[in-house]
Amino acid sequence: MKVMPIEKMGITTSRLILGCMGFGGDRDQTAYTKEDILKTEKAIDAALSHGITMFDHADIYNMGKAEKVFGEILKSRPELRENIVLQSKCGIRFADGKNPGRYDFSKDYILNSVDGILNRLNTEYLDILLLHRPDPIMEPEEVAETFETLKRSGKVRHFGVSNMSASQIQFLNAYCSEPMIVNQLNMSLQQVDWLEQGVLVNQKEGTGVNFPDGTIEYCRLANVQIQAWSPLANGIYSGRSIDNPSESELATIELVKKLALEKETSAEAIVLGWLMRHPAMVQPVIGTTNPDRIAKCQDAIQQAEIMTREEWYSLYTASRGNKLP
Repeated sequence: MKVMPIEKMGITTSRLILGCMGFGGDRDQTAYTKEDILKTEKAIDAALSHGITMFDHADIYNMGKAEKVFGEILKSRPELRENIVLQSKCGIRFADGKNPGRYDFSKDYILNSVDGILNRLNTEYLDILLLHRPDPIMEPEEVAETFETLKRSGKVRHFGVSNMSASQIQFLNAYCSEPMIVNQLNMSLQQVDWLEQGVLVNQKEGTGVNFPDGTIEYCRLANVQIQAWSPLANGIYSGRSIDNPSESELATIELVKKLALEKETSAEAIVLGWLMRHPAMVQPVIGTTNPDRIAKCQDAIQQAEIMTREEWYSLYTASRGNKLP
């Protein structure tokens, strides 16, 4: 049986990741509440009860409150830490009056960011640290030195990236003694450019595809774990109402519903199962705090295993809105 690249490294066997962007209340500077903490704990327990043991954070999620409320749970239940995998991201800086929104991979900024993440999460180490978005003025030697410092100190065990191309990962790996083991990308039944980039080779339609050439193939060859953010496409195929849906969206919604009924499962499981059926062993990051929705996602593992080639292509062509070339 095929296993995920991250599983080969002995880091986790969790096929799904719980994304923690929604933890901690509103996206502002208001304080989180006891209710926010309780909501976080219920989501964590729901995830664990369904075999999801990996949790994805970023220092900017809800202005740091997502990590803080998660840290409240670890503080009250420290035994959880050794049974879960914690991943967080840094490198995005918000506009602050004098300065614009920007990216920052400088040594001081990354080191300070990690200290802040660890403090908010109430943990001594991160299993994985991701660089959130490419910094055009990154100095790779400085990043390499920073990662070595974090590794030696025991604050971070592994490193990865988010929203990067194959060439950008190769560039970093050329300088870093620790290889990038994760690449987190926007991938879903709605966001199919990651497939179109390969299918539309030598096709005029391919000129409009916005996905870096060879990235999926490189990650597979280099054992870089591909993680998908927004894999449920904000719920448009699993019940969320949308204004003025396109013909392809309506067709895909109906097909997902049909398959879910036939297989006696949830729409969420079909949508995620389609993504996980791809041989790259994609690891979806499900961004929900709702225990019921977390439960609906778990059957995606089985649906990925039993989904036929014809069912997979039916969903793909419905989503893209026209037949394959």
